[in-house]
Amino acid sequence: MSDPVSSLEAVPAERSALVLFSGGQDSTACLAWALTQFDRVETVGFDYGQRHHIEMETRTKVLARMRREYVPAQTKLGEDHVVDLKGFGRVAESSLTRDQEIKMGERGLPNSFVPGRNLAFFVYAAAVADRRGIDHLVGGMCETDFSGYPDCRKDTLDAMERVLNLGIERPYIIDTPLMYLTKAETWAMTHDLGGDALVEVVLEETHTCYMGERGERHVWGYGCGTCPACELRANGFEQWRAAK
Repeated sequence: MSDPVSSLEAVPAERSALVLFSGGQDSTACLAWALTQFDRVETVGFDYGQRHHIEMETRTKVLARMRREYVPAQTKLGEDHVVDLKGFGRVAESSLTRDQEIKMGERGLPNSFVPGRNLAFFVYAAAVADRRGIDHLVGGMCETDFSGYPDCRKDTLDAMERVLNLGIERPYIIDTPLMYLTKAETWAMTHDLGGDALVEVVLEETHTCYMGERGERHVWGYGCGTCPACELRANGFEQWRAAK
């Protein structure tokens, strides 16, 4: 019997996607979306010394449940890759990479902003994708409900796509299915893609909290409940549930 993961490598590059996968709510929604759009999907995670390093553990649990319970993953989900970016995290330090209070900085950006983080992610993801024969890079960036990070904006990612195409000479396409969605709409999209079962995977397994808190499960999942990531997630869940 052939190895299903190995057989996926024969899928053409234009029908293949690499999902930037942290194991959080947004990247899990993007993974589910990619599995409905492409014939072969791989994932890549980044260890940049984040305070919420627990996400590097929870992401593997999300992937395992997706393989078991999300039907498209059973035939389309291929290899997972992990890139060590701890050196970058030390250079681009922020409240996400060291123990300090999350607050607004002098430039009008929260000090949770890791300068150039998403840009670095895409450079490394593009390198992985080139070697794996993949043309689509999928990210969960959003400029509707977000923390104000400039590297989440559509203009930034359009420019990044062009840079990668020029610098690597590969026809990369950066897909951002959440770009114009609110967090409530992200919850709704997740439910549309996989029903209550996929929503439960997000609630139980994914990690979004900047503090790395997983001691208590709230109605919207695990987290401290007060950091910007938790507030966005919780408010979105309540808005989605109220609109159902």
